[in-house]
Amino acid sequence: MSGRDHAPAVLEVRGASKRFGGVVALDRVDCVVRGGEALAVVGENGAGKSTLMRILAGVLEPDDGVLLVDGEVARLRSVREAQRRGIALVHQELSLAENLDAAANIVLGREPRRLGILDRRAADRLAASALARVGLAVPPRTPVASLGVGARQLVEIARALSAEARTIILDEPTASLSRAEVDRLLALVAELRGRGTAVVLISHRLDEVLRAADRIMVLRDGRVRGELSRVEASRDKIVTLMVGREVAAVARRATSPGAARLSLRGLRTEAHPAVAVDLEVRAGEVLGIAGLVGSGRTELLETAFGVRRSRGGDVLLDGATLPAGDPRASARRGMALVPEDRARHGLFLPDPVRRNYSMAVLGRLASFGVLPARREVALADRLAAALSVRPADHARAAATLSGGNQQKVVLGRWIAAEPKVLLLDEPTRGVDVGARAEIHAIVRRLAAQGAAVLFASSELDEVRSLADRIACLREGEVTGVLDASDAGEEALMRLMTAERAA
Repeated sequence: MSGRDHAPAVLEVRGASKRFGGVVALDRVDCVVRGGEALAVVGENGAGKSTLMRILAGVLEPDDGVLLVDGEVARLRSVREAQRRGIALVHQELSLAENLDAAANIVLGREPRRLGILDRRAADRLAASALARVGLAVPPRTPVASLGVGARQLVEIARALSAEARTIILDEPTASLSRAEVDRLLALVAELRGRGTAVVLISHRLDEVLRAADRIMVLRDGRVRGELSRVEASRDKIVTLMVGREVAAVARRATSPGAARLSLRGLRTEAHPAVAVDLEVRAGEVLGIAGLVGSGRTELLETAFGVRRSRGGDVLLDGATLPAGDPRASARRGMALVPEDRARHGLFLPDPVRRNYSMAVLGRLASFGVLPARREVALADRLAAALSVRPADHARAAATLSGGNQQKVVLGRWIAAEPKVLLLDEPTRGVDVGARAEIHAIVRRLAAQGAAVLFASSELDEVRSLADRIACLREGEVTGVLDASDAGEEALMRLMTAERAA
């Protein structure tokens, strides 16, 4: 038993329950958070993790049970009140003010003032210190709107650190980070523990959980299914508690791809206009894109779909050239894009889940300009069952679903359109191990039906397990394409860091 087991509880819930309509999100949950300890909370999407974190952070109040701060019963009615008690929550879905710069976001609500006026120099100093701690090398006055998802995540974490919170709750903090950024964040967690800060970590990346956590609490269907110490924990034990069964990896089938379905010919992106990309994805094939942060993975996918204007070259679908910079035309011709940032670019968050499913096939469902509710509900029933979306309440707002279930809804919308070409950017970001296997199986099934799949992932294990072939990018250039059977991690890293050809 470690010394942390005897540390006082800085935050605790006893018998916490929470219901949303007829859905029980939490059922009599007990949770203790101790100073100087890293507690990981894991579970499948919809298990209740985010609901529990929101109760701990003052976003939600439990229907039953009590919350204790420093051993005393407390009622946190708002996030601001929780912050005053030393509790900071870093959300999985980012909550930055995009019209402000990094420094303004970091000190928001705690702005340093001099003679009643905002002291920008002091704000910049505070922000620079916090940004340095998370390893983000950008000037404090960098507009947040200009940053990528990974950098925004680090700004969120920097904001929590600058508040000197005694309890920091990190909800999927590494989902958008590079390997180097992940290593820096986990080192930061160790640093915070050493200073006596309590860290609560929600993550689907079990290897990171095993590296960082002193104690692991597993939720399933809103209940605590077990707790494991660092010494007794293993990946297999955690997965068994999470899903109640063994999760088998999707076996790569022998492929017999057909003709080229998607062709990129001399395609130049705005991010790397000097580099021309040539790639082909054949019918029935899954092609993965591997590359470090800044390699141009997202820009390539978005340019191929038409979200971004190209700086030259052509995109062909079944041999026919697509209009440049016209995503509607791409969708009409049979191409689909599942974006990296589902909250900002993939979902209509205030709308019901069923409407999010139907958006890509309104013309097919409607009759004389009217969308019959029964057809929309039937589509939602079919997709929710195929994707195991929980809860299967199609009337609820998409914003109320867990991150992984939101990802399934975005994927389901495009599955309904029966795409010829499916582009996926970080297809399993923030998704649990069970849902990840389900999504991989769905992608494989689409390919088996003749679709061409082009996907990008920051996780080499995912690229290697899902792809038939892997294209490596460095600074926008394809440095090599390997068959998955030949793509060891060392070979991929060598290509991802290769010097640009003269």
